[in-house]
Amino acid sequence: MPHKITLTGSATGPLREYDRYVTFDMREKGSPSAPKGLKKSTFISYTVFVAKKAFNKTGLTKKSIMHEKILIQGEPTLDIPIDECPGEVGVICFQITVLPNKKNKEDNEPNNKKEANQEASVAQQEVAATKQEEKPVTASQPVAKEEKKAETVQTEVKETPVQEKKVEPQKKQIINQPKGTQDLLSFDDIIVPEEFLKTRPNPEKTQKVIDFVKRTGRLDEPLTIEKGSNVLKDGYRRYVVAKTVKMDKVPVMYEYQKS
Repeated sequence: MPHKITLTGSATGPLREYDRYVTFDMREKGSPSAPKGLKKSTFISYTVFVAKKAFNKTGLTKKSIMHEKILIQGEPTLDIPIDECPGEVGVICFQITVLPNKKNKEDNEPNNKKEANQEASVAQQEVAATKQEEKPVTASQPVAKEEKKAETVQTEVKETPVQEKKVEPQKKQIINQPKGTQDLLSFDDIIVPEEFLKTRPNPEKTQKVIDFVKRTGRLDEPLTIEKGSNVLKDGYRRYVVAKTVKMDKVPVMYEYQKS
């Protein structure tokens, strides 16, 4: 089984275009420590080869690839002319994914806190207004008190249907898919961790799933995918079956990232 490789980072050189593929250079730092008696590892430069079709799906451009953090999954190769592969190791890319920008996430946090403070301030003002209305009035104001109660009741009656309408969730219907399916995801968008790629599912069980797909036109269970990153968490056998029968979209259920 060929060796698999995973790289993360940004391009260190300009994008180079060819007939059916594009290439760019990446660099990864070696381990900060080494076994006693051995020299520390240094930076390793890679030249990544990506099919134009897969690259265009990411939305990256010649400028943005130098700033976006990307994840590359593929196989190393040495059988490439040196003029096309200036890096120490060439990598044939099977999967390229743009990772979320941590800086943008941090920039949004102050805005979220500001909105939360504004909501808390509005809530405090509403509570203060309610307490003001509930204060006892003198005997000379019985009519005004009754009018306030009537207005409060009418306001509650009007607001209740609106609040209930907001609470109702909108259920997404997915027809002719296995139980537990939350979404249909493009097969090419799924990222398979290296630990799965090193395993080989039981051939007999895999064939049973293939027969089920041929008989029903769908998988028997959805794949478990991490929400946001599309990393496969469970169901590698069904991933292999979907690849074998060339399914464009596969049913998935989401596992949310732990905060």
